[in-house]
Amino acid sequence: MANELKYGDKVHIQNGYDNWKGGYLDANTGSSAGPTAVYQVATAATSNRSAGSGTWQISSVSGKQAGDSVLSGDTIHLRNLFGAGSYLDVSGGAAAAQTQAAIYDVSTNSSNDRVGAGTASWRILAKTSNPLDRAVRENDIVLMWSLYDVGGFLETNGGGPMPTEALIDVCTSAYWDRSNGNCGFWRLTKAQA
Repeated sequence: MANELKYGDKVHIQNGYDNWKGGYLDANTGSSAGPTAVYQVATAATSNRSAGSGTWQISSVSGKQAGDSVLSGDTIHLRNLFGAGSYLDVSGGAAAAQTQAAIYDVSTNSSNDRVGAGTASWRILAKTSNPLDRAVRENDIVLMWSLYDVGGFLETNGGGPMPTEALIDVCTSAYWDRSNGNCGFWRLTKAQA
C-alpha cells in the first residue's frame, strides 16, 4: 500500500503533545549533555526549520533491506539529514529540570552504535493500523522505545537546555504517556523528495 512506511524512507516525525502541537523531531546545533554528541535533539515548530534538520531516514537494525515494510515491533535506526547526517541517540542523563520520569538525554551521534550497546537503536510500536497486518503507515500513532540499558520511551519534556528555535526538549521516559498529554506519541509522514 502506498502509505506503508518502508526502510529507506525519509520522514518527518511529529509529536502528539497538546493535540499534536508538540512540534517536529529536529536536530539542532545547541549544546548537548553527551560528550560525543553531534547535535542536540528537540522539537521545532516546522518540519523544515533548517535544511534536513527535521528529516530522518529509517534503516533496519536487523538487516531488513530498503523497500521492506516497517513493522510494529521492528528495531530501527533514524538518521537525521542535517549537515553530514547523524543518528538519533541517547547519551548522558536527562536534564535535572525535567520530570523524575526522565531517563536519558536525546541527541544525535555520527555512529549508529556508539558504544556497542544500542544507544541509537529504537523499537517502533504502533498503537494500531488499518489493516491490522503489523505494517506501520503514515500518520499511525507510534511509540519509540530506546534499546539502550534500561531503555525509555522517546518523549517531549520541557526543562532541558533549549537550543535556538527549539520548541520542546526531547528525552527518554519510564512512561509511555507520562503526563496524559500524548508527549510520548509520534506520527511519521513521508518527506517530499
